[in-house]
Amino acid sequence: MVDKAGVTQSTVPGPSVEQKRYGKILDIAMKVGLLILVITFVLYLIGVPKPHIPVGDVSNTWGLKVSGDEGYLKATGIEKGWSWATHLNQSDFLTFAPIAFLASVTVICYLSILPIFLKRKDYIYASLAVLEVLVLVLAASGVLPTGGH
Repeated sequence: MVDKAGVTQSTVPGPSVEQKRYGKILDIAMKVGLLILVITFVLYLIGVPKPHIPVGDVSNTWGLKVSGDEGYLKATGIEKGWSWATHLNQSDFLTFAPIAFLASVTVICYLSILPIFLKRKDYIYASLAVLEVLVLVLAASGVLPTGGH
């Protein structure tokens, strides 16, 4: 479409309400998560609180397999799965919290747009958003017998 000044105008619509909300929450959550990640990493580097594995000893574990008699988990006394959440009082595990938060941002974004779909009575998209949340939560839960859990 060309206007009176001869400038071509786009006929492509802008982002929808749900796209704007999803994007705004994604942007804010990414910045918050990154900031917290930097803060927790600095705390780990200075040793506050005390880490489970001292920074100087981390390189000794790099070549270990995850499990087995001489594996990383046995050598460090760490269990599989979500057991890291019980060690958040140690700086090396504290850095996991913002990573878990960043991994959950998609769920937060989907939940934030769900009311828009419901208000619009767009039940197909609402159902897809709920299914996406359920799949992501189930995958992260460790209930499924796959992955590293």
